[in-house]
Amino acid sequence: MRFVELIRKKRNGDRLEKKHLQALVDAYTEGRLPDYQMAAFLMAVYFQSMESSELAAWTEAMLFSGQVLDLSGIDGAKVDKHSTGGVGDKVSLILAPLAAAAGLKVPMISGRGLGHTGGTLDKLESIPGFDVRQPVERFKELVDTLGIGLIGQTDEIAPADKKLYALRDVTATVECIPLIASSIMSKKLAEGIDSLVLDVKVGSGAFMKNIETARRLAQTMIDIGATMDRPVRALITDMDQPLGLTVGNSLEVIESIETLRGDGPDDLTEVTVELVCEMLDVAEGVSDREATKERLRGLLEDGSAMEIFAQCIEAQGGDPEVCSDPTRLPEAPHRVEFNARDAGFIESIDAEQVGIAAMELGAGRRTKEDSIDHAVGLVFHKKRGDEVTASDPILTIHYRDEASLSLAKERLRDAIVVGDEPGETPPLILDRLQ
Repeated sequence: MRFVELIRKKRNGDRLEKKHLQALVDAYTEGRLPDYQMAAFLMAVYFQSMESSELAAWTEAMLFSGQVLDLSGIDGAKVDKHSTGGVGDKVSLILAPLAAAAGLKVPMISGRGLGHTGGTLDKLESIPGFDVRQPVERFKELVDTLGIGLIGQTDEIAPADKKLYALRDVTATVECIPLIASSIMSKKLAEGIDSLVLDVKVGSGAFMKNIETARRLAQTMIDIGATMDRPVRALITDMDQPLGLTVGNSLEVIESIETLRGDGPDDLTEVTVELVCEMLDVAEGVSDREATKERLRGLLEDGSAMEIFAQCIEAQGGDPEVCSDPTRLPEAPHRVEFNARDAGFIESIDAEQVGIAAMELGAGRRTKEDSIDHAVGLVFHKKRGDEVTASDPILTIHYRDEASLSLAKERLRDAIVVGDEPGETPPLILDRLQ
């Protein structure tokens, strides 16, 4: 069957066979299917979606378009976490060493930030010398000996997804649940993991703006995992304001280090501990969740998780002294406070606008080719529900030049609303799916 006929069938809402979906992925990965035809197919999927059998076949074709890691020689449960992205989301930097300290193996292949959401790799690369480009065999060695490896996607792992993601980004087909789910799951299953926990964020700073869509995305990925015989759990978490108190790469590393010492902000600690508890449950079963979470907090407070993080930094070429002396991380040359204009309570903080403000400072990218400034960002002193008086500092802006500062301030003025009442603060964990 010619590719144009497959495009037409999907455009008309017909179901495609596994062999045809495999042929589409193979041809595009190998350069035999041009961008314009794959773009037409993706747009057809955007409007017509995919049945569960189609999505499983599409994901499997993407998964096996490149190398699938074999970690069966490594003792212990191999479990990873994936976040759908948010503002101030530095959870992975804390979660991976904490999960390793709790006895799990965490092979984490992460991505870079684009737009208003940050990327784990960008945060790690703010650590002097840290190399996320580790060969696969070295990555496996790190997972085996330390319990964690923190690297970026290689050219060999899920190459179909790499090409398809770039095409979706420029053809307005990013916002499509089957395409999002297959992209995430093909990359994560290629890590050779036994199971996966998802952090599906919802709210102003998240890709999913309402909980119904977030649940649908989570369930879609859980179903894909089931077809691949990989247990998948999902937490739906709030992203209506930034997570923690920092936004910006080196600033988020500092906050991660503080959290690994047991001194992190409550919301960041809570989300991280909940996710690691879920990782332990999906891997080996947890009979007493509260006792497990208390044990995890103990691994933060006694330095066990911090020690693994420092070892990982050193093993990947970075400066482990940042764990005891965060001033070794990049620092912006200038700081200025952003003050409340009125007295009252912080009614809302638009996380997306905060993320864009950080991007204006240079902490994020508009395109994948943009370079970023690891030093700049925002440090919050007040969050939603906190009381302020006129001229109270709500946050501190770490910046490099006046032009970027001016653009960031414009975003922040609209992002932060002060009202007469504190309002209700929703729970951080909105739902749990399995």
